[in-house]
Amino acid sequence: MSMKQTSIFLLIQLICSIRPGTCGKVLVWPTEYSHWMNIKVILDELVQRGHEVTVLVSSASILIEPSNESSINFEMYSVPLSKDDLEYTFEKWVEKMKDNLKNHSFWTFYSNLQKIFGEYSDIIESFCKAVVWNKNLMKKLQGSKFDVVLSDAVGPCGELLAELLKTPLVYSLRFCPGYRYEKYSGGLPLPPSYVPVVLSELSDHMTFVERVKNMLQMLYFDFWFETFNEKSWSQFYSDVLGRPTTLTEMMGKADIWLIRTFWDLEFPRPFLPNFDFVGGLHCKPAKPLPKEMEEFVQSSGEHGVVVFSLGSIIKNLTEEKAKAVASALAQIPQKVLWRFDGKKPDTLGSNTRLYKWIPQNDLLGHPKTKAFIAHGGTNGIYEAIYHGIPIVGIPLFVDQPDNINHMVAKGAAVRVDFNTLSTTDLLTALKTVINDPSYKENAMRLSRIHHDQPMKPLDRAVFWIEYVMRNKGAKHLRPALHDLSWFQYHSLDVIGFLLVCVVAVVFIITKCCLFCCHKTANMGKKKKE
Repeated sequence: MSMKQTSIFLLIQLICSIRPGTCGKVLVWPTEYSHWMNIKVILDELVQRGHEVTVLVSSASILIEPSNESSINFEMYSVPLSKDDLEYTFEKWVEKMKDNLKNHSFWTFYSNLQKIFGEYSDIIESFCKAVVWNKNLMKKLQGSKFDVVLSDAVGPCGELLAELLKTPLVYSLRFCPGYRYEKYSGGLPLPPSYVPVVLSELSDHMTFVERVKNMLQMLYFDFWFETFNEKSWSQFYSDVLGRPTTLTEMMGKADIWLIRTFWDLEFPRPFLPNFDFVGGLHCKPAKPLPKEMEEFVQSSGEHGVVVFSLGSIIKNLTEEKAKAVASALAQIPQKVLWRFDGKKPDTLGSNTRLYKWIPQNDLLGHPKTKAFIAHGGTNGIYEAIYHGIPIVGIPLFVDQPDNINHMVAKGAAVRVDFNTLSTTDLLTALKTVINDPSYKENAMRLSRIHHDQPMKPLDRAVFWIEYVMRNKGAKHLRPALHDLSWFQYHSLDVIGFLLVCVVAVVFIITKCCLFCCHKTANMGKKKKE
């Protein structure tokens, strides 16, 4: 143990001695890229508050790099894949989603998307088996006596670990396609009349045709689309636990669901007491820019700057698209800071600078920033909302089109199609967002909504994790629907009983009427005789 780790350990012990009963042990089942970046913010805050955090890390992890300098414990486990293999696989999936899927019909698009999720499911299942079948590791985890398991629901296994370790479970989640697990495992009510299905790209104000489309997509996700290979996961969980169970049932045991959005981005909809919205928990005030970057920003004068980034996965564009983008950027009076790692486009203007990395949050919080060209990832969207910056959205895959469409519906963004992206399209969108004051006003309105909360999103996320630790779970917040079968939940048994009663009453009344009529007729015949 290094000197720094020893100091941190002693500090945690001191905090726990001052605040007895407040320090707990947290086991984390993470996923990669922006999901890890988001959950890491929570972990750092938990450590600051004196909790002991242990993260399970595969040998193929892309971003999670255990370090002696970290105050987080990392428990490594080996998997057959290498880091390069996993990174290549992610890039392959992104390319398929970005370039091919939206060019197909609805059915083909979602069939191809399900194949990608199926491949992802198989990889995560192999990771889970590498942990669960590792007797030494599981013995060590069981001996650690964790107080809570924090898991990203987009990668199953956390619920199995929580069951094996007899520990409460807290989910961190952006969404599952179609809200499938929020609906069937979490019990969240999602009326299709005004709650658009995730990936539908609809708003909460739908026309009749859009409501038909939303209903069809809901039925598709409910009865056809599987985010994970549920049959395989259910069999795996049953084998491990020695009793029949399903992935849906296991996920339904989660005590708290922390959803990484908020009402500034979401459309109003029902939710349950064990669901809470913590969108933007990673956002923070802007810090000063590096000297050279600050000088470039200040040189923009009254026109200001535009920030351009397509996230951590998309580092470059095709040469043709890069030229089209650079040509559009060269025609605006603003200075542009573009995160780009490809070949410098021939059409790049003198007002544009390329960077392999940019301090995105700090740039969006700079008073000279006028607009943000973004792919629509949730983290970037929330940084823009936090600082009140309008967006030119170029969504690429998964939730990004939905995120951008939500911002468009709220009047704070203009969307540009990536597949048909041209210089004219991007230039028009930029001029609209920068020159029409309504976009800035709407962005600032969303920012005010975001900041007008009784407690910060990060504090709320940590509160619920500590709440679960203090109360040894939060089963008292879970609705009784978890104890009902599907036909009881929809009251089909009650409706059936009432229908039988109505039919029986109608039958008896009809029989009585027929009997009376028959008797009256007979009496009439007797009088005539």
